[in-house]
Amino acid sequence: MLPLSLPLALSMVASTGTGTDLGTVKVAHTGEKPSTAGPTDYFTGRVRIDASFQAEPPARAGGASVTFEPGARTAWHTHPLGQTLIVTAGAGWVQEWGKPAQALKPGDIAWIPPGIKHWHGARADVAMTHIAIAESLDGSPVTWMEQVSDDQYRTVSS
Repeated sequence: MLPLSLPLALSMVASTGTGTDLGTVKVAHTGEKPSTAGPTDYFTGRVRIDASFQAEPPARAGGASVTFEPGARTAWHTHPLGQTLIVTAGAGWVQEWGKPAQALKPGDIAWIPPGIKHWHGARADVAMTHIAIAESLDGSPVTWMEQVSDDQYRTVSS
């Protein structure tokens, strides 16, 4: 059974016009934006960022597909409204400050709550790709902090 009767649905379309005032569907096609290297201020190792996106207001979600070569990782950071990671390939880690690292593999989805200091990246021997999604608050989706030291990383990856 349909949630709306056909006459009610048609009256709603008539009252809202053609929909041009609501915007249009936009598709970002693969290859329209070039890949970029992860900035060394925020990443250790070789990191490639692809298919980055930022929703238009009033929406505030943004994200990208991020590929970490073996041993590559983010710096410690927080997100004001949290972050979702969807692992699409390879194997890696996510670690909350002061807690043991958790392994990541394809199909895993990690939710990092707002304000939690953490890092994520590839295993020492295997690359990892994930889709990262975060919302902006006051124009910023992230607060970057210090790099994850080699000693901190070795503790996790050994």
